[in-house]
Amino acid sequence: MPDVYATIAEADPETQQRLADVLELRAADAQQRAMLEAYLSELDFPHQARVLEVGCGPGPVTRVLAAWPGVAEAVGVDPSPVFIARAREKAAGVDRLRFEEGDGRALSFPDGSFHVVVFHTTLCHVPGSDKAVAEAFRVLRPGGLLAIFDGDYASTTLATGDHDPLQCCADAAMATLVHDRWLVRRLPDVVRSSGFEPMRIRSHGFVEITEPGYMLTLVEAGGIGLRGP
Repeated sequence: MPDVYATIAEADPETQQRLADVLELRAADAQQRAMLEAYLSELDFPHQARVLEVGCGPGPVTRVLAAWPGVAEAVGVDPSPVFIARAREKAAGVDRLRFEEGDGRALSFPDGSFHVVVFHTTLCHVPGSDKAVAEAFRVLRPGGLLAIFDGDYASTTLATGDHDPLQCCADAAMATLVHDRWLVRRLPDVVRSSGFEPMRIRSHGFVEITEPGYMLTLVEAGGIGLRGP
C-alpha cells in the first residue's frame, strides 16, 4: 500500500480522522516537542513575522508557530479537508491563526507573502517535493527563511547483523509510511535548485515513541534551516 499521506485528500473521511488523531498524539510527545522547539529557536524570526506551514495536518505545529515570539500571523495549508476542519476547530478564537485547504505545490498566495515557511515532517510525503520547495521560494519575501524538518527514513533498520531478513520488514514499512524515504539525502540539491542558500543542517538522532496508541494506529494505517531569496 502506498503512502496514504501522499494522496490524503482521497482517503476516506474515517481514515483521515484517525490520522488526525495520530498527528495530534505525535505532536504531544515530549521528544517531538523538544525537537520542534530546538529548530524553531535557531530561526531568526523578524518582528511581526507572517509564517506559513505547508502540510499542516490538524494544525498542532501551526498553533505553536502562532504563539512563537515575534510571529504576527501563522497560516496552515493542507490538502485534507478533514485535517483543515479539525485545525479550524482547535484554533477557534485565535485571531492570528488561520487554516486553508490547498496543495503545497500550487499555493494560492501572492509572491512574497511570508517571512518564514515551514515543512514539518511533510515533504517526504509530497510527490514532486521540488515543486513544493519552489513554491515556498516564491511566496517568501526577499531574505525570508525556509525550515524543513523531516526523517532520514533511508537509515531505518531492524537488522541485528548482515543480511538480517528483518530489514525487509523495515523496507516494506518505509515504502508504506513515506513517499520518498531518500528525501533528506537529496535536500541540499533540491533547495539550491529552487534558489535557496542552505545555512544550517542539524541531526536530532533517533526518536523512540512508546505511546502504544500512536504505534497501533500507524500499523493500522499501514531539519534544515535555509535562507531564501
